[in-house]
Amino acid sequence: MADAQNPGTGFELPLLLFAGFRSIVDRLHEDLAERGHPEVRPAYGFALQAIGREGASASDLGRRLGVSKQAAGKTVEKLEALGYVERVDDPEDGRRKLARLTARGTDVLVGSAEGFDRLRAEWVRILGAQRVAALEADLRTMAPAGAFRLDAEGWFAG
Repeated sequence: MADAQNPGTGFELPLLLFAGFRSIVDRLHEDLAERGHPEVRPAYGFALQAIGREGASASDLGRRLGVSKQAAGKTVEKLEALGYVERVDDPEDGRRKLARLTARGTDVLVGSAEGFDRLRAEWVRILGAQRVAALEADLRTMAPAGAFRLDAEGWFAG
């Protein structure tokens, strides 16, 4: 175990960061399943965020996620089949369709935000508010400007 006297090895840091990320995301999806959203996957959350309040075409969604228009279209088809989005005519271009959040899609995003708040509160309870705040500040310092992007699905897929 790493400490001030015995620092960890270089490969441990990204693995620990990823394990922390996975623990939060996995717990969130357990919570969402209990709230009536058992079919939601992490990639769907990125897509729903990228669709946003205004909606998005498959091309726009693909650019926002860093995936092809075809991959974005398949994601929209899956989200539509699950009732999280609907396709509507684009008011600015009748040839295009927009994916727009349904009430169910909005519910899963609201549930996700509430779940993330509860999970952060659990970290605060276990680690302490100062340590969690310091961790967040340190990660903001180390993350490059603009590092928070929605294209994580594309990044993980290569």
